[in-house]
Amino acid sequence: MDVLYFAWVRERIGVPREVVETKAATVMDLVEELREREERYGAAFADISALRVAVDQQLSDFDAPLSGVREIAFFPPMTGG
Repeated sequence: MDVLYFAWVRERIGVPREVVETKAATVMDLVEELREREERYGAAFADISALRVAVDQQLSDFDAPLSGVREIAFFPPMTGG
């Protein structure tokens, strides 16, 4: 599946997107897999309360299932003004 990173998440990980092979059942399972990859992922996902996630371009929760999902995007909360 395609995994996209935006704003400071992208800066910490160092790439804007990547293709990830995973057996994760939920978004949170995927986050745990990514955290275990390298320190940069651990830094990006250290505080998931500071992150939002979209599953196939729909705002979702971290307990969302990944079955059949093609794209996950991680980004900080948006602010208006």
